Amino acid sequence: MPVTGITKDTDTRTLTITAEFAAPQERVWKLYEDPRQLEQVWGPPEYPATFTAHELRPGTRSTYYMTSPEGEKFGGYWDITGVESPSQFTFDDGFADGEGNPNPDLPVSQNVYAFTEADGRTTAVFTSTYASAEALQQVLDMGVEEGATAAINQVDAFLAANPA
Repeated sequence: MPVTGITKDTDTRTLTITAEFAAPQERVWKLYEDPRQLEQVWGPPEYPATFTAHELRPGTRSTYYMTSPEGEKFGGYWDITGVESPSQFTFDDGFADGEGNPNPDLPVSQNVYAFTEADGRTTAVFTSTYASAEALQQVLDMGVEEGATAAINQVDAFLAANPA
């Protein structure tokens, strides 16, 4: 399983997930850069993702939705704020409707996804910071920890089946 650690800190309002992937950093980066690859692992297996827009470039907005087993769509967006290929990207992550319009009633987090390589393996540190401890607790109550873990734990199998 790629997820090696999860830290929830209400004092700093952060959720940090650490994972290790059995692939070089450049290959992991390509997964996050390519919407067709990313949608294979972004949602938990039972909530597959579809990206309707995605470009890792500052100033762009990625939009996606996850589809429940019952066919209900849950949208989200990333406002990309920084990209340092292949080591990290930063973005604001929010909830959206099925058309990608932001939902102002749900929390937005500031995120840093950082990647480092050692011995052909990539360590990823996914850090999400919320405006308040209550906002962090709200997404934890919504199941973000379980959903993110299930999604991230799909990455190694996808990369093994798609090495290039």
